[in-house]
Amino acid sequence: MKNELAVAALERGTVIDHIPSSAVFKAVKILGLENTPHAVTIGCNLASAKLGNKGIIKVADMEFDDATINRIALIAPTAVINIIRDYHVVEKHPVALPDTIVGIVRCANPKCITNNEPMATKFDVVSREPNTVIRCRYCNHSVAGDQAKIL
Repeated sequence: MKNELAVAALERGTVIDHIPSSAVFKAVKILGLENTPHAVTIGCNLASAKLGNKGIIKVADMEFDDATINRIALIAPTAVINIIRDYHVVEKHPVALPDTIVGIVRCANPKCITNNEPMATKFDVVSREPNTVIRCRYCNHSVAGDQAKIL
């Protein structure tokens, strides 16, 4: 007997595939899906030839703009976006890390102004390969992308 995961096909919406399993729920938070009225399917620790195991997020009847979706590139650089219309993939592309990350990462420096004043955090990407490193624009504190504290 063959084991399968049966998940309903999407008529239209977005599928985010190849998310590292450890980053799936961070991606849900970054995308603001906790309170969405749309149907959301989340798979975690699924078998993957590329990653060993992976996560997947399917959101019915919703497409994200590039700026929104690329915010998850910090925690899921291997993620691939699939846009579904009439049950078919009409677009497929990897996420791309923007040069500046605004309002999604908390600065780890307790003396940083962003931790003491009501203002959005801003981090610049200073390295992408082999590992992502970001630096706070206000206090110059640097952190590895996979160690960044998501707001």
